[in-house]
Amino acid sequence: MLRRLAAVALLLTLAVVVFGAYVRLSDAGLGCPDWPGCYGKLSPAHAAEHILDAQTVRPDGPVSLPKAWKEMIHRYLAATLGLLIVVIAVLSWRRRREAGVAWGVAAALVGVVIFQGLLGKWTVTLLLKPAIVTGHLLGGLTTLALLAWVNLRLCGMRRIPTAGGLVVAARLGLALLVLQIALGGWVSTNYAALACTDFPTCHGQWVPADTDFANAFHVVRELGMTADGELLSNQALTAIHWTHRLGALLVGSFLLVLALLLARHRRSLVLGGLLAGAVLLQVSLGIANVYLSLPLPLAVAHNAVAALLVLLMVLINYRLRRGLNPAWSAGRGHENVYA
Repeated sequence: MLRRLAAVALLLTLAVVVFGAYVRLSDAGLGCPDWPGCYGKLSPAHAAEHILDAQTVRPDGPVSLPKAWKEMIHRYLAATLGLLIVVIAVLSWRRRREAGVAWGVAAALVGVVIFQGLLGKWTVTLLLKPAIVTGHLLGGLTTLALLAWVNLRLCGMRRIPTAGGLVVAARLGLALLVLQIALGGWVSTNYAALACTDFPTCHGQWVPADTDFANAFHVVRELGMTADGELLSNQALTAIHWTHRLGALLVGSFLLVLALLLARHRRSLVLGGLLAGAVLLQVSLGIANVYLSLPLPLAVAHNAVAALLVLLMVLINYRLRRGLNPAWSAGRGHENVYA
């Protein structure tokens, strides 16, 4: 039962992360301007009168019945996931002496999901502050990664003896991927995805000259504003967008090299192929979003593939363990010499 619950929680987390991206990208993050209910009600249906009043005052504002339902469905899914994680943690504690039960990770998940709930609250009550919304995105991916680890432990998946250098490269690849996703979240939460509408250049330049990095990466500020309360300039948005592109080039190149190293050996050939394919797909989606002016399905897909990359890098890091087998050092990776 624990394995089944963990698998369901992993799939539900993926759904919550992707649906959360859909809510954010469809501008429904303030569809219900309070928390945890909607105008203090259980559902938008119960709060329909308040929603219609708000929409009458501001027809183009953030509140509408469709947006309210999007926001509340996301909250319902997240609340369900939170309860499921608590159950998994309790069962893991009760079975902590059994092999493969990562009760410590399960306990950490409870803390993560509580903090994630607070970030969800602050996302609404603090009116979509970029730092809070980006933190909420990273919290969701942290939950996804930890649940993936719990599932891998419960499944008892065999690990591959690997050269220490490749293990370090895999760890570094995961860390770089997280940084790049944080940059992507910063682009999205600051609405900078279309700050550069050409590719591969930005405003016709390889390195845009008119940028404002100081205000672009000032963390503590309101949405669309500088720390001094002035409107965030196009130069700052350009700096955010271009930095994400540069990160994509560097991190994507690193992960492709890692994929090639993995593909050299029989036991990790599939992992290398999957990683290369996912990286190329993600880059292609990023380019398509620029060329096609950020259509909602492609923008959500870009977020979904980022989540899948996190899962894949967790799998790679789990499978690889220090303990060089002679076949790796001698270049005979195709021999079936693993215990």
